Amino acid sequence: MNLEDLKKYVQSAAALRYRARLQPAGGPGDKVFPPTYEGGKYAEEKRRIDGETVDCVHLDSVQSQANRMEEALQEAAQAGTITLPRVEVDFRAKAEQLLEGAKSEEERVSLEDLKKVGVISSLDAPHRLADAILRDSRDAEGHHFRETPEGKVLDSASIKNATGLFGIAPTSLLFGIWDSAGPRGGLGVKFQRAIVSELVGVGATVGEKSSSRIDPLGIVLNAGPLFSDGKTEDWTLEKVGKKIGKEGKPSEANHGNVTPTVTEVNGGVTFDYALQATVISLPALRRLQFPVDNKQSKDIDLIAQTVLAALGLAAATLTISKGISLRSRCDLVPEPDAARWELVKADGNTELFKITSDEACKLLNNAVTEAVNAGLAWRKEPLILLPSDSLAELVRRSRQLTSQTKSEG
Repeated sequence: MNLEDLKKYVQSAAALRYRARLQPAGGPGDKVFPPTYEGGKYAEEKRRIDGETVDCVHLDSVQSQANRMEEALQEAAQAGTITLPRVEVDFRAKAEQLLEGAKSEEERVSLEDLKKVGVISSLDAPHRLADAILRDSRDAEGHHFRETPEGKVLDSASIKNATGLFGIAPTSLLFGIWDSAGPRGGLGVKFQRAIVSELVGVGATVGEKSSSRIDPLGIVLNAGPLFSDGKTEDWTLEKVGKKIGKEGKPSEANHGNVTPTVTEVNGGVTFDYALQATVISLPALRRLQFPVDNKQSKDIDLIAQTVLAALGLAAATLTISKGISLRSRCDLVPEPDAARWELVKADGNTELFKITSDEACKLLNNAVTEAVNAGLAWRKEPLILLPSDSLAELVRRSRQLTSQTKSEG
């Protein structure tokens, strides 16, 4: 696929889609573990597939897939493979700034911990450019993000004027955005997702979970209880301070046997196959308009829409090329000759095409060059923000309290 081909597809086709049948890396029938939700439950549902009602289970949600694709794009941008406009909030630099005025060793330790938050970008933030993390950060001159020219883009963005977002956060146009944290609340600008991907297990059966542990030291329950003075991480058999945990069991310090148990909760699943489906909606992209100097041009609209389609192809292929390791004991591989890209035409007919991540990135870079030459902005370097004093303090306190809770528990 070349740039002219992609432009033709964007003009008239229905979608670009990727479909793959997958099996566990351990082979058909091997157990895998889906994500768990409230109460330790899996997201199970029935679907109509090939004319039959089939038990299915979610292996990776639309939101999770979007996060994985944004992560892949960010890695490619950091490696210099592509250029990608984005906004970054640097907690490391803020911590260094605050360390200069630290008044106690405890404060210095907590600020050193704040550095570990690192850099949060508009590709990491849950609500992308409209996220509260960016809203509560400031530029080098101390202006709140929403007061900067880049931040004000959210106030004027619309389906008929997506030019500003295109130049500073094009992923918000591709993966969707809702400015619900802004001054207009629920009435803030909203763009639908133009790319959707998910993985489901088809013909799924939930299994049981077994657990046990044999302690090579042979420590038994009655050898306790264990105590802690609360000042160090050490425990003792002497009756000082209070019992660790609720009853001072050796198991509270990870010693002793664990009685073999079987439970139906979090027991993993087996399935006939997993299905991955990724769809780039071309009609959704065609709705977007990109005026330049307050002038509307269908040619420029098409150029920008093509960049976003290429960005979607790059996001999907980069993610696919990394392999599928969703979580512990959930690695999947395609069945032989069961993964393919398709052009879905307006009449529903399909046409196969092949594209690698390297080809998709090259296609994106060519599309961006054409867009810049047409007068569209495309920020090459990220806009760097610092978290406000209040946000930095809120994060610092939260991390400190979480650390205390872990040590006390």
